[in-house]
Amino acid sequence: MRHLIACLTLGLAATPALAGPENFETGPVIKNYGPAATVSDIMPVVPGTRFRIAFDAAKDADALNPTLESAARFLNMNAKAGVGPERIDLAVVVHGGAVMDVLDADAHAARKNGAENPNARLVAALREHGVRVIVCGQTAAYRGVVTDDLLPGVEMDMSAMTAHARLQQAGYTLNPF
Repeated sequence: MRHLIACLTLGLAATPALAGPENFETGPVIKNYGPAATVSDIMPVVPGTRFRIAFDAAKDADALNPTLESAARFLNMNAKAGVGPERIDLAVVVHGGAVMDVLDADAHAARKNGAENPNARLVAALREHGVRVIVCGQTAAYRGVVTDDLLPGVEMDMSAMTAHARLQQAGYTLNPF
């Protein structure tokens, strides 16, 4: 045990200091979500750049869904770099356990022992900025979720595979993070 503690201590001492969370701020696009750092000396943004990015959310978070938060972070960090939200098209394809994170208050409470959906405000903020949130119809059918159970503005497609195929055909790339 002492050997393990010594190794861990030496490992921590040899690790360079990492940027702390104090360097990360939410906004300017999605307030209170998607903290990002301002990074200097980056590759220049090509004038007229337009991003079309799809995210894939599969895991139930029981807190803020990290993929939904990543979509907010993408908007915020790019705005800080000079790419406004009007030049960014985002979509989040939701399947598996993550469908619980886009349920309205009643449906969420019924499935989560009365708990409030911690993602409701984040989804609303994303939707206000044009982010599409698309639920896998196969997951919904498997879990007994209907369109009326979803947060306002959340769409449903036949499947996550279909949603990703449609998005790719529309020029979206898949963000691997």
